[in-house]
Amino acid sequence: MNVFVTGASGWIGSALVKELRQAGHQVVGLARSDAAAAALTATGAQAQRGALEDLESLRRGAAAADGVVHLAYFHEFTQASIATRLRVLLGGGPRGIVSRFIAAAAETDRRAIETLGTALAGPDRPLVVAFGTMGLTPGHLATEGDAADPHSFGGPRSQSEATMLELASRGVRSAIIRIAPSVHGPGDHGFLKTLIDTARAKGVSAYVGDGANRWPAVRRPDAVHLFRLALEQAPAGARLHAVGEEGVPFRDIAESIGRHLHVPLVSIARDKAAAHFGWLGAIAATDNPTSSALTQERMGWHPTPPGILADLDEGHYFTTAK
Repeated sequence: MNVFVTGASGWIGSALVKELRQAGHQVVGLARSDAAAAALTATGAQAQRGALEDLESLRRGAAAADGVVHLAYFHEFTQASIATRLRVLLGGGPRGIVSRFIAAAAETDRRAIETLGTALAGPDRPLVVAFGTMGLTPGHLATEGDAADPHSFGGPRSQSEATMLELASRGVRSAIIRIAPSVHGPGDHGFLKTLIDTARAKGVSAYVGDGANRWPAVRRPDAVHLFRLALEQAPAGARLHAVGEEGVPFRDIAESIGRHLHVPLVSIARDKAAAHFGWLGAIAATDNPTSSALTQERMGWHPTPPGILADLDEGHYFTTAK
């Protein structure tokens, strides 16, 4: 299969490119920069210069492919292009900059999915889209049958899931994979690394309230393998969960970080979370238990150890942090 991958040089994408090639697929990755293009070609994949806002580049990549995996997203303000920043900032004063950026990034994602899916219309040309479990209703064990919650932390992206389902009704073999907030493993520079950096900088490892809120987690190789299985096998409209552990208490994660860094473990009030954790404050307080039982049954996917706490105990997170 000739596969077009957005976000191909990212944490999950770079590993997925290697797995796809090892499975015999040809890969073309969307590359925003010369560095990203060079990283892709070094793996034996091809690079196509473009960006999420450049719908023509997405259309061209999808039209030439047998299938698409869409991983790219503007997770940070600094990742946005000048055009996206301007769309955000022109909406008003500084008070709403973050919320306007989140909304603009979500709309960019929705348009990208619509463009990719329209270009793929045809017999058995799959589109696999990344989402996050933080887009589900918090406080209960979420399953694959649950719809995205527009009022959740990841709520602005709920229209991306709706677009995927609408494409499925039009005959596109589209599927969505909801990824745990912690995709852990050596080299991780995501949420877990940010928590470690915060604890190192603040001199304490913190949790919110009693720390009983739960985070699901998954190993990077397991998440990558599920994306390949979905590309090859998932039926139209499938909602799958890249979750290896349903929910690890946030206090346990903070306790492990504190032990490894030799800093105190402390509780902070919910209204102090943003001041302590910065942009990660709302996520640090979220209870997001998520099941992958149906995904495992339907896809023959079986996540493997180590879990997130055992991975922390292996020490590589703290060696790289130095």
